[in-house]
Amino acid sequence: MSTDEVQAPDAGATVPPRLVVGSIAALWLFYFLLTSVRSLIQDFSFQDEMLWRRALVMLVGAAMTAIVWLILRLFDSRPLWTKILAALLVAMPATIPIAQANQWVFSDIREKEEARQAREQGFVLRRDSAGNMLVDIPVEKLENLPAGLVLDRSGASATVLLEPAPTSRDRWREIVDIALARYFVILAWAAFYIALLAGTQAREAQRREERFRSAAKAAELRSLRYQVNPHFLFNALNSLSALVMTGRPDKAERMIQSLSRFYRRSLAEDTSADVTLAEEFDLQRQYLEIEKVRFPERLKTRYELPEALADCLVPGMILQPLVENSVKYGVSASAAPVTVTFAAREEYGRLVVTVADDAAPRGKLRKRTSSGGGFGIGLANVRDRLAARFGAEASLVPGPLDSGGYETEIRIPIARHG
Repeated sequence: MSTDEVQAPDAGATVPPRLVVGSIAALWLFYFLLTSVRSLIQDFSFQDEMLWRRALVMLVGAAMTAIVWLILRLFDSRPLWTKILAALLVAMPATIPIAQANQWVFSDIREKEEARQAREQGFVLRRDSAGNMLVDIPVEKLENLPAGLVLDRSGASATVLLEPAPTSRDRWREIVDIALARYFVILAWAAFYIALLAGTQAREAQRREERFRSAAKAAELRSLRYQVNPHFLFNALNSLSALVMTGRPDKAERMIQSLSRFYRRSLAEDTSADVTLAEEFDLQRQYLEIEKVRFPERLKTRYELPEALADCLVPGMILQPLVENSVKYGVSASAAPVTVTFAAREEYGRLVVTVADDAAPRGKLRKRTSSGGGFGIGLANVRDRLAARFGAEASLVPGPLDSGGYETEIRIPIARHG
């Protein structure tokens, strides 16, 4: 995992634009449907004409909501109270264009409706050039009207001032009234957006934490794996030195070649990656070929790997310290031939791998400490690597055998290659 992948800041967590656009469209489509149903229930006239006008207001509302989003997203990385304050302040001016569009597209509809109602009652409704609403009514119906409202008498009818032309203040009062109604619609969407953002940032923080945890675990595994290589090299060079000092250059040359092949294989692998059990067995076979140069008569090997378990995954070189223990405390300390046995089996859904030797103890029971000598690696390294890789799902159990040998058992969950 690269450093860039684990350093992504929370500020980069944003609500996907597709989700934002979808929520805006859903909000204003619901608004369109709701106002259309309300219009049908109240039995307004000119339903067909109002549909396209209402759709136009809806488009203006969606556009202004999108502008609100573009402003709110500037506060994505700010504290929650800042987001709420920004929503409260930005939502109000965004509703003014919506109210103006609503007033503009429905103004002639209102005049048509007023004229229709007047005709049904026998009146003629009109507006003069100044914008005053006038109505012509029969003279006999002027009895209860204030004299100041009668503008003209001609024959049997009179022109009455029904409503004076609206002033700029009246228009703005109407716009503000409409805007206040839309303000809570925009504010509701802003609250929804803030909730979506909070959820997105929480998920991103969780993913980032998981990436950090994974990177830390990989670093720990690499560190533990790197401990194995110098420890093994220390032992191998000691063996090589012993061959040279005892005058066996041919065996020393064979050991150097085997050592070269072993390191070419082990160093080519990802130090934090798992390998198949077959590959791990083969790597340890190469290591024991190196040790056989030192102990050609005493070191024997046996491998028991069922074909069904060959592709099971294990941490790379996890068996190396166990094999070194068997060579150091078993083969090296024994005058008789010693067989090092590698075995694998499946037990209750778990992979069980054992490394054992049949070396007889000398005097008292051989001491197999948690460190394998040298740089103090051994069983402690294996235990730490298993804990870092599998946690409580793995176990390491070393101990003497009833037959006189020594065995170390590893139990891990079964995972297969591919």
